[in-house]
Amino acid sequence: MRRFIQKLGPGLLFAGAAIGVSHLVQSTRAGADFGFGLIWALLLIHLVKYPFFQYGPRYASATGESLLEGYRKLGKGVLVLYGVLTFLTMFTIQAAVTIVTAGIATSLFGDFISIKIWTVLILSVCFIILNIGKYQFLDVMMKVIIITLTLTTLIATVMAIYNSSDAILFTQLVPEGSLEITFLIAFMGWMPAPLDVSVWHSLWTIEKQNSGIEKRSPKTALLDFNIGYLGTILLGISFVVLGALIMHPSGKSFSGSAGTFSVQLIEMYTQSLGNWAYIIIGIAAFTTMFSTTLTTLDASPRSLHKTTELLFKKSFTKGYLVWSIVLITGTLSIYFFFLSEMGSLIKVATILSFLTAPFYALTNYILISSKHTPKVWHPSKTLHIISCFGILFLISFSIWYLTIL
Repeated sequence: MRRFIQKLGPGLLFAGAAIGVSHLVQSTRAGADFGFGLIWALLLIHLVKYPFFQYGPRYASATGESLLEGYRKLGKGVLVLYGVLTFLTMFTIQAAVTIVTAGIATSLFGDFISIKIWTVLILSVCFIILNIGKYQFLDVMMKVIIITLTLTTLIATVMAIYNSSDAILFTQLVPEGSLEITFLIAFMGWMPAPLDVSVWHSLWTIEKQNSGIEKRSPKTALLDFNIGYLGTILLGISFVVLGALIMHPSGKSFSGSAGTFSVQLIEMYTQSLGNWAYIIIGIAAFTTMFSTTLTTLDASPRSLHKTTELLFKKSFTKGYLVWSIVLITGTLSIYFFFLSEMGSLIKVATILSFLTAPFYALTNYILISSKHTPKVWHPSKTLHIISCFGILFLISFSIWYLTIL
């Protein structure tokens, strides 16, 4: 078991990046506003995105290269487009996940420190962890966080089901009206994560290869990914259940303010489960968001560092550090000077992620099916079918959303 756990890593990092705003905020809100009515959307988007996320570790473990090297082989323009999309979206994404983390920290540890100070403090701690401990420390830390998160969330879910006296209705709903449809797009945009996380996963897979004594086979990499992916599904459903059983019957809605939202989130659980659950829910919520903040702060600079090296065909020893500082500076600028409302930040970030998803889906599919991937690791017939369906779905859904704006 110890040897098996040691082999895990990138899949849990993927889960750490994914299980954040999409689960704690969006899934809980989906349950609060629609009951169990959007379970279909959660399961559908997991199916649609599955192959494109899987192609990250599949390509990396089969070729020894990240998806970024693969993008470069498809053409310089593909890599340039990736770099532009990442640069345009990473600040808003980082700001969105960090402000939620700061709001929860304020509720959990007291409001003697403002959310703005918490935001700076959390980013500083993450920066120190990543630049001193690097990947090895991130790998170990994420295993502890994900285990803690899973146990506390499942305990809270079981207790909510046990204490609920209302009939559980699984009637599925299709949102109507522009506000409801916008929420559906945002919900699916980051469920379980933006598709560019597939690039991050391929980079983490290479790091895991380089940090280990023995080479990881593609089968091991895919098993690691599948475990992490199943975890995102399980916890996504858990957060919907919590919102549906506790918040939905009250008829209340969540605030767009990070501080108010975090207070509502923790209080709704303690009112239903008892004050004893405060620490459990608080730890689950904070570790959820801290893990997302940590992994996103690692992944965007790591991917842009690699992108610039590939584009300029030159090694930059301080590239990761420079991009980390750029990301933190841009994130704080957005939060302090442009957009500090949690609800608005999340809406912008998640919709941008959904609208860029077709690019990543199509590019990943073309690469994994090309001559640049060993034929033995090309997708199966089933994956081909799911991939084609997924690409059509993402393009159609994006066009549909743009037409109703």
